[in-house]
Amino acid sequence: MRQVRRKGALRRQRAQRRGRVAEWLCLWHLRLRGWHILARGWRCPAGEIDILARRGKVLAVIEVKSRAELATAAMALAPRQRRRIARAAEAFLLRRSDLAGLDLRFDLMLVAPLRLPRHWRGAWRADD
Repeated sequence: MRQVRRKGALRRQRAQRRGRVAEWLCLWHLRLRGWHILARGWRCPAGEIDILARRGKVLAVIEVKSRAELATAAMALAPRQRRRIARAAEAFLLRRSDLAGLDLRFDLMLVAPLRLPRHWRGAWRADD
């Protein structure tokens, strides 16, 4: 029984490490394209946002998904998770009223091994 728990814990640790590396890659990808990173791993009781970035008049709420294939990464964002991210974005804007006038957009960044991150702009809307 103890060995089974250890294997599960190791799997979770590996997945968390892959997620951190994927977020780091996405941050650099965004910075190189002129995005200003406002927050990373922003949490509130409503949910968590992987990356909040601004470029011009656009405030992007970005979810990062890392999988073995880009197609499976794209399918990994469930409707429930999209709703939680949208609620977290509302909470973020309540705290940062200086950003309320920006165009809010929900993006998805997909990461697969040996590939550059793929930025899917406007992947979903808050009312989906």
